[in-house]
Amino acid sequence: MTATDPALTALAQGWCALSALHGKIEAHIERALQAQHDLSVREYSLLDVLSRQHDGEGGHLQMKQVADAVVLSQSATTRLVTRLEDRGLLERYLCPTDRRGIYTNVTEAGLRLLEKARPTNDAALREALDKASENPQLAPLVKVVESLNVPA
Repeated sequence: MTATDPALTALAQGWCALSALHGKIEAHIERALQAQHDLSVREYSLLDVLSRQHDGEGGHLQMKQVADAVVLSQSATTRLVTRLEDRGLLERYLCPTDRRGIYTNVTEAGLRLLEKARPTNDAALREALDKASENPQLAPLVKVVESLNVPA
């Protein structure tokens, strides 16, 4: 295959469309969360991921798992955790069975903020998808996103 191969060109165009859809959605949600809750998309995502932890087997996530879930490096995730901890939305504590492990939990204040922000996030997502579906290049991708049934 060469750089001008039609299959590669189509693949690149598909990737550009997917990237554009992601960017439009993220920017729309970011504006809504910032305006109404003083939260970034990353902060919201981190609170959401950590709020789903539980006390059962494998219920608490290690920092690497959290970083993977919010699609950030471990160092960026640690900085994000620190910012939210400074705001009183998260707290860290030592793992009771392995003193080297550190867990992060959402505080009551963090859970209240997440509960208030969730409808904003969901509405902004719906708005962004509806707007993107008006674009013929993005409409097929919107349909795929809407058809996914991925567990949280």
